[in-house]
Amino acid sequence: MKKIVIFGSTGMTGVCALEAAVKKGLSVRAFVRDPAKVPDHLKDKVEVFEGNVLEPDSVADAVEGTDGVVIALGTRNCLDPTTDLSEGTKNIIDAMRAKNVKPVSVCISAFLFYEPEKVPPIFVAINEDHKRMYEALKESPLDYIAVFPPHIADEPSREIQVEVNPDKSPGRSISKWDLGSFLVDSLDQPKYYKSVIGICNAPKQ
Repeated sequence: MKKIVIFGSTGMTGVCALEAAVKKGLSVRAFVRDPAKVPDHLKDKVEVFEGNVLEPDSVADAVEGTDGVVIALGTRNCLDPTTDLSEGTKNIIDAMRAKNVKPVSVCISAFLFYEPEKVPPIFVAINEDHKRMYEALKESPLDYIAVFPPHIADEPSREIQVEVNPDKSPGRSISKWDLGSFLVDSLDQPKYYKSVIGICNAPKQ
């Protein structure tokens, strides 16, 4: 794994994935709608690629020449009904198939572990699009890593627990730094391919 592209790279988790990839020594392409949102200290360490995940041509150009993909798309805390996340994911999947890139880690949501009637009403609409993201991944031939994080906390990194294909989330929260690192590190770990990942920080002692 030498070069990756990160979609959603200026969101809370995406920026942490950028940091992790740079620290890992990877060549990193940051796919952004607004280049100004790339943190100043990272601008000269990553390739800033301006585009829109709803535009297939720009997505295809961004995937060109990479070995792996991180999808950390978000809605900037907007919980209105949307198809942007799933449509963007489908465009990324199509581009990866065309460019013969296989590994992709995707940040989705632990609400996908819930029975539908137990999802808090405020999150139902966004959860529907998260479901569509996951279905698109399952139907693809990619080496996907579908990460279902619980609450993403603005807290320092600490010990994590990772479970493959669990029935429920292993814990209540995950540091944004640990989630970003896992999205990057898992790309070259075949034990996680074609799996759902439950992830959390270990309980504080």
